[in-house]
Amino acid sequence: MTVESSTVTDSGNDGGKVAVVTGAGSGIGRAVARLLLDSGYRVVLAGRREQELVETAEGNSAALTVPTDVTMPADVEALFAAAIRRFARVDVLFNNAGTFGPMGSVDEISVADWESTMAVNITGSMLCAAAAVRAMKVQQPQGGRIINNGSISAHSPRPRSAAYTVTKHAITGLTKSIELDGRGFGITCGQIDIGNTATDIMSTLGVGTGALQADGSRRVEPTFPVAEAARAVLLMADMPPSASVGSVLITAAGMPFVGRG
Repeated sequence: MTVESSTVTDSGNDGGKVAVVTGAGSGIGRAVARLLLDSGYRVVLAGRREQELVETAEGNSAALTVPTDVTMPADVEALFAAAIRRFARVDVLFNNAGTFGPMGSVDEISVADWESTMAVNITGSMLCAAAAVRAMKVQQPQGGRIINNGSISAHSPRPRSAAYTVTKHAITGLTKSIELDGRGFGITCGQIDIGNTATDIMSTLGVGTGALQADGSRRVEPTFPVAEAARAVLLMADMPPSASVGSVLITAAGMPFVGRG
């Protein structure tokens, strides 16, 4: 059951643009949500753990926290209903919730782990995008912007990341399809692909101590502050309706990606 909470006391139907941020309880989602709030947005924070959402909001009166499991259609519908009930519209969706899933090559991954990764990264993103599009089609003024969080893995995978890599390639297809189908309704869709921003997942991959490379070696890789990734998302969100940013690739300078590493 999705339960919304907020410290806001007024009706909240005027003010800055309204953004929904999924996966807002940590990492990139938390950084983006806080920057949007600091930039005058009214922000709906979605994630599975309520306490983390409350910590992201930091008592900001323009924040609405809605615990949400993006793999559950009823939760997603309740999330957007809460956003519209509180703020009357949705201008931006940062479709960010995701999981790295199992580490392994395609022959080593269990079906259960594969399906759970697909459920969060693909189905969850589709459900949130669908709910956002439905809201953006009927609101006045019509339209809005969806920003999908892809990954550098949408361009080039890490070793032993088959499940995650497949989902991020799929996000690229989802992004292009939404951008095409949204044209007649003033809805734009772009994708940000981030490589090696400093979040907990980088520790899981061993980036700071020695990440697995294609040749089997391990290498300490550079990272960059998550605040810079958030600034890139804000840039995309702040574009006028007449412009659409199709894709942004932002990586740590010097990370093994371009050329031979």
